[in-house]
Amino acid sequence: MISSTIRIAFRARPPHFLRLVPVGRNRKISHSIALQYPTNTLTSSQARDDTALVETEKVKPGHAVISTFDLFSIGVGPSSSHTVGPMRAGKIFIADLQELQVLEKWRHHTPQAVLLGLEGSDPETIDTGTISSRYEAILANRILHLGGIRRITFDMDRDMLWRWDQVLKTHPNGMRFSCFGEEGELLATNEYYSVGGGFVVNEKTKIDENLFYKGVDKSAVHGARLHQTHNAIEGDQTPAQPAADDPGHPPYPFESGNSLLALTRKHNLTIAQIVHDNERYFGLSEADINDKLMRIWAVMDDCIRSGVSTAEKTLPGRLGLRRRAPMLYKRLMRGFYPGIATPDLQLIGSASTPSVAAIDAPESDIQSSPYANGSDGRGGVRASGKNTHAPWVTGSFDHAILPMPPRKTMIPAVDFLSCYAIAVNEVNASGGRIVTSPTNGAAGVIPAVLKYIIEFISDDPEKSIKTFLLTAAAVGMLFKRGSTISAAEGGCQAEVGVACSMASAGFAACMGASPETVLQAAEIGIEHNLGLTCDPIDGLVQVPCIERNSLGAVKAVTAAQLSMASTGVYRVTLDEAIEAMRLTAADMSVKYKETSLSTTVKIPLTVPAC
Repeated sequence: MISSTIRIAFRARPPHFLRLVPVGRNRKISHSIALQYPTNTLTSSQARDDTALVETEKVKPGHAVISTFDLFSIGVGPSSSHTVGPMRAGKIFIADLQELQVLEKWRHHTPQAVLLGLEGSDPETIDTGTISSRYEAILANRILHLGGIRRITFDMDRDMLWRWDQVLKTHPNGMRFSCFGEEGELLATNEYYSVGGGFVVNEKTKIDENLFYKGVDKSAVHGARLHQTHNAIEGDQTPAQPAADDPGHPPYPFESGNSLLALTRKHNLTIAQIVHDNERYFGLSEADINDKLMRIWAVMDDCIRSGVSTAEKTLPGRLGLRRRAPMLYKRLMRGFYPGIATPDLQLIGSASTPSVAAIDAPESDIQSSPYANGSDGRGGVRASGKNTHAPWVTGSFDHAILPMPPRKTMIPAVDFLSCYAIAVNEVNASGGRIVTSPTNGAAGVIPAVLKYIIEFISDDPEKSIKTFLLTAAAVGMLFKRGSTISAAEGGCQAEVGVACSMASAGFAACMGASPETVLQAAEIGIEHNLGLTCDPIDGLVQVPCIERNSLGAVKAVTAAQLSMASTGVYRVTLDEAIEAMRLTAADMSVKYKETSLSTTVKIPLTVPAC
């Protein structure tokens, strides 16, 4: 074992630090340099016709196209910015050290993520069941296995520094990694920024969002992703140069919803088809694209299944929050996963219909009443053989306004969407396997809506999965370029708001809506999330995050339904809504941007306790 040291310093935005965000042509958009911000040319005062849509004749600096599989990536919970990104950053630093041959010479689970990343683990493949034990072993033994091949001493108190008094200039979620030799000499250092959705950038490569860093091993990444320069200007360094016969951009580059619509009309393609053909440019075959999309859905679906079937009662963390997905799924009394819901379901029929056993309510729902002995007050018992009791009514019966008796109703779409979304986010909150869609904090919206389509609407699930994910990805690209998908920059409107918009577009596309209607659904989805703050209690991705995903899923379907019911009747375009979100984010107080500074429990988001 060598005595070299790895030291990590986190720069967190201080409570009263105010960041000036200049607005205009030279503003840094989504952490990239852009000469021009292409505003929407199809405004409310213009006629909505083909002549108003202008296709990008040449590739302008700042096109929005990235790979769908960068936007949707498999990782672990609870946070894409504070878990997935730091783990990738740690692994990237180790890969860079190996490339320099340095190793040969010598809350949000953020600490766990960084250390396991330094040990060579990847968010997509790490065994989530081993995270806690491996982290505890590092703390107890003070040993870190760099890249899994080199053992060094690591003192958590000495080598992982939390600098609340400093903030790195590029992004609030900043990390500095430094490697020291046996004599304490500095061997290598680098700064990384986790900018949301698991994307990791640094100063040298921020011009193109460092997209290939999601692959970590740059030698294994297709060249088309390495030489993308979305917002490069003259003099900027680029990771690689395109081949002589390579146009240097995907076949259908778009930088706004307006240009995307123009492409669909000019080439008679759907939004999903546009995105699919762009993926081919990144070196993927038809089979590759299909396999990757189905893999993403498989992880989403398994996440829902895990969430509704778990035997765990509470979520980790000081809040001790009770899990609700298993209870909600049981109450729905219709299981799509064999063995989870009871096989004996309550039947609806006449009084003479033979009765079957009903699903018992959770113990906490059984309230004390005058008939606590099980009698219903008339000597009746439940058909299952268990005694019934009269409901407990709150209110006076000696009043002009009589109290309402307790009752329950089912609105299937709302109930299933809520259950699915909550299931995903409870898995995320417990550090389980998750798909950033587009972030971990908003990971429940898109799977919930897609699951509902598959179970209740679609007659061709595979086609629906591909159409939904590719369409949603296009909308996510527009937000990533034109505004942000990081709560540290834009509050929860940048996470749940964007996810709601993406899901709205995907739902409308699966209903066969036109591209214009699809983007209008996306606009409605984000318009009614503008100003949504990110203020998690105790810094945990639990309250209000879990319920907010549930409401985001319901709102997404409502937005899509509204857009399809009123085609062409709108005053605000998606591009205008994205710009409004950008300006809202710039004006939003720092305490509402993923800091937990406005709650009664004033604990910054990145404290190790979470």
